[in-house]
Amino acid sequence: MNLDLKNKNALICGSTQGIGKASAIEIAKLGANVTLIARDENKLKEVVKELDTTQKQKHNYICADFSKPEELKKKVEAYTQKNTVHILLNNTGGPAGGPILEAKAEEFTQTFSNHLICNHILVQAVVEGMKKENYGRIINIISTSVKQPIKGLGVSNTIRAAVASWSKTLAGELGQFGITVNNILPGATHTERLKTLLNARAKKAGISANEEEHEWLKEIPLGRFADATEIANAVAFLASPAASYINGINLPVDGGRTGCL
Repeated sequence: MNLDLKNKNALICGSTQGIGKASAIEIAKLGANVTLIARDENKLKEVVKELDTTQKQKHNYICADFSKPEELKKKVEAYTQKNTVHILLNNTGGPAGGPILEAKAEEFTQTFSNHLICNHILVQAVVEGMKKENYGRIINIISTSVKQPIKGLGVSNTIRAAVASWSKTLAGELGQFGITVNNILPGATHTERLKTLLNARAKKAGISANEEEHEWLKEIPLGRFADATEIANAVAFLASPAASYINGINLPVDGGRTGCL
């Protein structure tokens, strides 16, 4: 199986923590040059130091805030004028939880911008280079909610579904150029976002965070939360030459929690 990413350049979003950071580490282990994107420059510098360089890779970062899409566009376009990107991981932190009826209109607008608009800006910036190389892997971290809505995540459910449809449309347009577009749907994963959601739900229900965690775990056949590296393994595979005929899919990595095929 060809998992070699030597001489490939990867652009990894949300890469200073959680799934994004774990994915950057795994992709670097396969030989890719990794450029991180996040808004905290100090954290970016620290993560760059953690990336594998045994195959003489060169790693870098772009400091950008996804709440400012025009700023992101300028920085990424400047980067792609000098660098070809073969692998793009779109990964952005999700919105706060809550019932959909309680959501403010601006929450939908901001989340749509942070996720779909910024994803689109990034794809437009990297796609010409991918076409020239006849190699492209666009991978989006979204949510199992595109298959089965998650209670209490109204805004997220709505926007994640939009990203999934956008991605499927892109897969149909870009496949002829050797570019695949796929979505990974993580289940409950040990990240800061999971802690925030657990604590918020526990507080609302008037129970402890441990009790709320127990309720979540009962819904997962494997009986545990994922580690971020387990999601990153799926990312690394889809980024590799071995996944060349996998295109336009939603891949749940959720321990079997999703109740549909």
